[in-house]
Amino acid sequence: MRPPLAVAGHTDGVLDMVAGTLTEAERERAGRFTRKRDRLDFVAAHLLVRHCAAELLGTRACMLTVVQRCEGCGQAHGRPWLAEAPEVSISLAHTSGYVCAVAGFGRVGVDAEHATNGPADERLVELALTPAEAKLVGDDNRALIRQWVRKEALVKRGELTLDRLREADLSALPLEDGLSIPLEWRGRHFVEWTAGTVIASAVTDEPAKLRLLGG
Repeated sequence: MRPPLAVAGHTDGVLDMVAGTLTEAERERAGRFTRKRDRLDFVAAHLLVRHCAAELLGTRACMLTVVQRCEGCGQAHGRPWLAEAPEVSISLAHTSGYVCAVAGFGRVGVDAEHATNGPADERLVELALTPAEAKLVGDDNRALIRQWVRKEALVKRGELTLDRLREADLSALPLEDGLSIPLEWRGRHFVEWTAGTVIASAVTDEPAKLRLLGG
């Protein structure tokens, strides 16, 4: 069985390298974005997750259909899955100008956010961090956002909810930029990277491979 795979890149580069067609539901959602930049991020992420899963499965991206359906309202959003390969878990994320995706056997989740230097948002600290995490983060915004994307990735795995972020204490994980060592927390494996101001994290059941498009 192949290990999980995470793939990421800047939106423009992904759109240059990755082709494909979205479903009618995806095109409808994309059309609701009022800003072209946001729409392109959405399209790039949804194309990228197909190619990520196709590489994992050894098939073509055009053979895969991404489905999203909210269990609460029935609308086309929520955790995505593959109609043709429900045994494979997928997750995707997009932030202004940057997109990422992860696919694997077992639960997966990925998130990415822009993080500038400067003071941490006290309200976000109170919402998301345990006392031990808050002590480590201090007033460092990038450290705060690093913990945030980790917890968002766990949310996308189905392990947390946004109103229960403080139930996961990740204070044992390092906060420095540029670490290339694999990270593990209670049997979950994190692969993390940065791209300019973007901080990204993917969490999987087994150590994942990371491929960054465009270098």
